[in-house]
Amino acid sequence: MDFLTLFLLYLCFLVSFVALLGVCSGGRGIYHRSSQLQNVTHQALHRLFYTRSCLFVVLHILLEAAVYGEYTWEVFVYCWELQFHLLLLLLPYLLLAGNVGCFLLCSRADPGIITKSNHASVVKVYAYDGVLFQKGILCPTCNMEKPARSKHCSVCGVCVQRVDHHCVWLNNCIGARNARYFLLYLSTLTAMAAAITTISAALLRHLVLLSGMMHGTYLDEQGHEQPVGIFFLVQHLFLTFPRIVFMLGFVILLTLVLGAYSCFHLYLALTNQTSNEWCKSRRYRWSHQQTLQPHDRQVVYKNIYSRGVWMNLKEIFKPPTLLERKKKT
Repeated sequence: MDFLTLFLLYLCFLVSFVALLGVCSGGRGIYHRSSQLQNVTHQALHRLFYTRSCLFVVLHILLEAAVYGEYTWEVFVYCWELQFHLLLLLLPYLLLAGNVGCFLLCSRADPGIITKSNHASVVKVYAYDGVLFQKGILCPTCNMEKPARSKHCSVCGVCVQRVDHHCVWLNNCIGARNARYFLLYLSTLTAMAAAITTISAALLRHLVLLSGMMHGTYLDEQGHEQPVGIFFLVQHLFLTFPRIVFMLGFVILLTLVLGAYSCFHLYLALTNQTSNEWCKSRRYRWSHQQTLQPHDRQVVYKNIYSRGVWMNLKEIFKPPTLLERKKKT
């Protein structure tokens, strides 16, 4: 039971870290009082999440290096000795190569920065829907009219076309010109975590079957003979292969979180929305529902930018330009 307690604490730590990251990344304005400690904390959070920094990029690289180091040092060696198929063992490395390529493209590409030189053409690419995006609204920082589907990024200090969000892990905005790379980056990252999870779990299962432990018995604290159960089995694996078990717990959680996030962004791509628009549309519906009278009809927001699944995906991988829009009209 000591192991189970430790392992549960380990999982709670991972979940808490993910939750804290989400709360802090969206937690601007949490600290309202003017005490010195709160001001220092607020400044630290602002520097961490609201200024361009390579901190999360370095953390991203260190986490991948730790996981792949353990996979190469133990999992790959054990699986090779047990005659796992070589292509299966090399799959995580192939996915890593693709992920690194997408990471570099996404982090170094222009997300669609709007400047005074390209503003006249960008403002004509998307029509204003009159709900989420109103014509004639100026960006107070850039001192330019905001094109439809654009937003000013306070981290980068620029307005971005068809902005989705600012990704601290990439140290760059996700916009019209690098959304395709971000979707591929998320997909390969999820596939990497899933592949390592599958191979590591298969290795532990294979080792258990080879040992014949499932048909064995053990003596409990009272000296009674008990059949081997799942708790005893997990504890034995932890004591025998602690690094593999801890890595497996981490990549399982990572697979679930990344899988859900990837599905969300795939949904956004298929419906031609961005994270910014998805959040704004829900705030719009909520604010209007609060003012509705019992006899009023429910407010329904219509996304005018969606043109069907195929065309929506095509727009992600080939962003529209003013020239293309003129050809269609």
